[in-house]
Amino acid sequence: MTSHTVLGIETSCDETAAAVLRLENGRATILSEIVRSQVEAHAPYGGVVPEIAARAHADIADQIVAAAIEESGLSLSELDGIAATSGPGLIGGVMVGMMTGKALALASGKPFLPVNHLEGHALSPRLAEDCPFPYLLLLVSGGHCQFIEVRGLGRYRRLGTTIDDAAGEAFDKLAKLLGLGFPGGPAVERNAAGGDPKRYKLPRPLMDRDGLDMSFAGLKTAAARIIEAGELSEQDKSDLCASYQAAIADCLTQRADRALGMFEADGEKRLVVAGGVAANQAIRTSLEEAASRHCARLIAPPLRHCTDNAAMIALAGAEHLAVGQVNGDAMSFSARPRWPLDEASALSDPAYGGGKRGAKA
Repeated sequence: MTSHTVLGIETSCDETAAAVLRLENGRATILSEIVRSQVEAHAPYGGVVPEIAARAHADIADQIVAAAIEESGLSLSELDGIAATSGPGLIGGVMVGMMTGKALALASGKPFLPVNHLEGHALSPRLAEDCPFPYLLLLVSGGHCQFIEVRGLGRYRRLGTTIDDAAGEAFDKLAKLLGLGFPGGPAVERNAAGGDPKRYKLPRPLMDRDGLDMSFAGLKTAAARIIEAGELSEQDKSDLCASYQAAIADCLTQRADRALGMFEADGEKRLVVAGGVAANQAIRTSLEEAASRHCARLIAPPLRHCTDNAAMIALAGAEHLAVGQVNGDAMSFSARPRWPLDEASALSDPAYGGGKRGAKA
């Protein structure tokens, strides 16, 4: 029986998180999980302020990590590795998590595992259920919106991406324009529940073009013009939220339909949706319908693992550790504000030791 127990640290945006996870014969068990949100700190600004986020991570990261280790019932010496998000993300926050992870690895003599944040999302469905490779991934969050073919651990091919804004950013923008509060995605979804999704005729950018790329900037502009045209009643706001949500769902679903038609799999096809926007129930329902049209199964992480979390980072680290993908030069890895998933090779790749495009941590 093979077992690997890893501490994961996640600080790429506005949540400071740590988790201890055990991977045993391919099955993950979360031994502890601590998340400290910064929502209150960023709410007055209607979005995440990088400087505030970095300071908040620095203030609390060591306490969150200590709490996660204590809750797991293990000691630092009983862990097999330390994984930390090393990009992409807000560079100040990423560096806090990386430096914390490196310090713990150095102090304990355990291997340090730099994890691509997007790989964490890509593997997150495997936290709760059996999700064998290969599968088609729709990664949809505040900063990313892309279709990725996941052929195996470290084997990722991007099929399409947003050419401007991500779907999550589009939700946040509408919430800010309507004064619905932060975070924007859940606020728009709540208001959409009482609205008419056919009330406003909003654009579905790029749906008439080939390929799998997406665009949401034009949708944001169209909604802004409606809001600027005159004062909206509460019902108007609900109708706009519902129409806007439906437009995003249509764009994602049409692309998912096309991607599933292109994706080849031995046996059952699987469409995995991950990232913060994967928590939106209207979008999940629409994607479920798309999957069924292709005799595919829609798989999504539990709601608490759709948003940023350390359990997925620990899982990614543990999976690489389990197959011996540990780079001896990982302590020299540099934090990367940008790090496309399809450029993230296995941890055994020498490129993981350099990180020349990032900030040193």
